[in-house]
Amino acid sequence: MFENHTINFDILKERAFNLRWATVPEGVIPLTAADPDFPSAPEIAEAMIRFTKDRYLSYGPAAGLASFKESVARFFQEKRQIPASPDLLFPVDSAAFGIYVICKAFLKAGDEAIIFDPVDFLFRYSTEAVAAVAVPFAIPPTDMPVDFERLEQLISNKTKMICLCNPLNPTGKVFTREELTRIGALAVKHNLIILSDEIWSDIIFKPHVFTSMASINEEIRSQTVTVTGYSKSYGLAGLRIGTVLASNAAHYERLFEASLHSSTIHGANVLSQVAVVAALDECGYWLDGFVSHLQQMRDLITTGLNSIEGFHCKAPEGCYVAFADIRGTGKSSAEIAELLFNEAKVSVVPGAKQWFGQGAEGYIRLSFATSEAVISEALSRIKQTF
Repeated sequence: MFENHTINFDILKERAFNLRWATVPEGVIPLTAADPDFPSAPEIAEAMIRFTKDRYLSYGPAAGLASFKESVARFFQEKRQIPASPDLLFPVDSAAFGIYVICKAFLKAGDEAIIFDPVDFLFRYSTEAVAAVAVPFAIPPTDMPVDFERLEQLISNKTKMICLCNPLNPTGKVFTREELTRIGALAVKHNLIILSDEIWSDIIFKPHVFTSMASINEEIRSQTVTVTGYSKSYGLAGLRIGTVLASNAAHYERLFEASLHSSTIHGANVLSQVAVVAALDECGYWLDGFVSHLQQMRDLITTGLNSIEGFHCKAPEGCYVAFADIRGTGKSSAEIAELLFNEAKVSVVPGAKQWFGQGAEGYIRLSFATSEAVISEALSRIKQTF
């Protein structure tokens, strides 16, 4: 399922946007946005075809299709050990929008939210979009332990939220149960909401193990709102579908009101919900195969990058992105990204503040959700350039 011949590059060049094949010049390999090159599982397409053949594409329930809510609740119960209720979750039109909805529901102007550094720009963007202040907490892409004393020092009377990204994009860190328990204990102590972004939670590399924040204990769960999506695991980015899960009715009501779903200004696509049900209920075999392939690609790309003078890349514990330290080249992240684009014909994401925060400078991010042939060719071009 994950060989080079299964990728239709002609279709990708027509449909894969967001810095990918459809937006780069011919001949450039885009290892940019974290979106698989492989076609999604056939059961997903078949479910969507079955739904549309009757030609009734009516409004769905504002809070989501019953089949979607039940399937997602079952996933959280069985795969994440969270006692999730279908009545306390609803679909959103992407995990990114879910992050924004949580910020909108629990932050007001002048409030502070602690975000990791480096981390995906959506956390800062969503915090600032509701006129709150994003306070960065450094978690460098190294083996150094998390500085929990520093984390607590950042908490003030203005702090209302801790934004957890687990696994952590772009570094690939998977937080241990012990680390999550300490973060959760701080949230309980200071009465903070935990925004737990778990969109990458299926992409975990052995021997590491994923733990959901809301699974640790009831006290921590009561402070936690979980958001997830299906683009990373099942290749559904274009369907724009995610889930927000609350742990109590009061939080659910605030979140649902903030979503504007009841007004029909916002809402989740019905067809996308059908796709998620098929993915969660029928496509476990596909996900298992995908993760197995990704572990091989992780080893290939990290070994290759570490063989290049001036590069150092710690193998990610989760996520299918490699975060390579390029400070040994003497060049900035932007300079390396430009050099690779122009000379190697390989497009990467520079560790710029606009993408990941101040702590990302000196790094570049490369997605490896593609075939061995593509990764090998990209590595060959990078090596030749240096």
